Amino acid sequence: MTSDGELNRVLGGGIVPGSIVLIAGEPGIGKSTLFLQNGLALKNKTVLYIEESVQQIRMRAERLGLQNDNFYLLTETSTQLIFQEIKKLKPDLIIVDSVQTLQTPFIDSSPGSVSQIKESAAEFQRFAKDTNTPVFLIGHITKDGSIAGPKILEHIVDTVLQFEGDRHYAYRILRTLKNRFGNSAELGIYEMTDRGMKAVTNPSEILITQKEEALSGIAIAASIEGIRPLLIEVQALVTQSVYGTPQRAVTGFDSRRLQLLLAVLEKRGGFHFGIKDVFLNIAGGLKVEDPSIDLAVLCALLSSYEDVPLPNHICFAGEIGLSGEIRAVNRIEQRIAEAEKLGFEKIIVSKYNQKGVAKQKFSIQVITMSRVEEVYRYFF
Repeated sequence: MTSDGELNRVLGGGIVPGSIVLIAGEPGIGKSTLFLQNGLALKNKTVLYIEESVQQIRMRAERLGLQNDNFYLLTETSTQLIFQEIKKLKPDLIIVDSVQTLQTPFIDSSPGSVSQIKESAAEFQRFAKDTNTPVFLIGHITKDGSIAGPKILEHIVDTVLQFEGDRHYAYRILRTLKNRFGNSAELGIYEMTDRGMKAVTNPSEILITQKEEALSGIAIAASIEGIRPLLIEVQALVTQSVYGTPQRAVTGFDSRRLQLLLAVLEKRGGFHFGIKDVFLNIAGGLKVEDPSIDLAVLCALLSSYEDVPLPNHICFAGEIGLSGEIRAVNRIEQRIAEAEKLGFEKIIVSKYNQKGVAKQKFSIQVITMSRVEEVYRYFF
């Protein structure tokens, strides 16, 4: 276990002996800062950090204000020389920053090439399994957001984590893409501060903007990422189309899913979204894949369409079917408990979720509905 609860969560409970973990993310997003601070925080373990530049690491460590006598730095890129040093030191944990700079003498090509990355990662994998030493490999991502290097790199390692977020925001998300030791849909949230990465223990509070007045086009979704309930703000803007062809712009949500919800509203509710521009945003820079957010998206769209704000103390959890029905979602009690904890007075869920809800357990009012038309009549 590390002292970082968010990292423990995405790793599936903590660092597994003999595991090899790949952490990918854009340059400058904070990968090195996060793993340097975690390495320095492991006081009773010998940690070896492999990086090209001493100066860079020194400046970063000084900024973090952490010290550790069991923390060693090696500025070497040749895997042969790295393993010679590892044999002498026998570390408990190895952090390689980054896998793109490694070079193995057994392959005659430049560092960063596909064959070099593949062979270097394979050498570290063999070492991790033979000696039961956990290894973290830090990597980069390409312009389209996929992990740089061959796809086989993701197959070699046990766990793949992706560090993402907008550099203009303070919040960063550490997401599990693959994990042989735990849930592969986990999420950790950090705040970038001048003293390094600070774990955010109650992300729902930061993902809901505190507003002075009620605004149209805003709905709160009770979502679940991995095993963690999150309350997320959905923002929609529906305006008259000026350019003839209606625009559809989406951030943090699947654009095809939005088209599907608009089609349901056109067919089942008779709303003319075909002549409107629709813009949708998930607040806080999050990318959401949980289908239970459908109901909140639909209510945000209707709220903006009618230009009527939804009540502040209400949230939503439900998937929308093609025939306009509100479908049941999993782990409903966790969602309700999170909404109650944050002071919401009402939550709207599917009628088909009634079996899984012991309403008397909660002080929050649980309202059940079965169709899109009922939701419209209730609010507008």
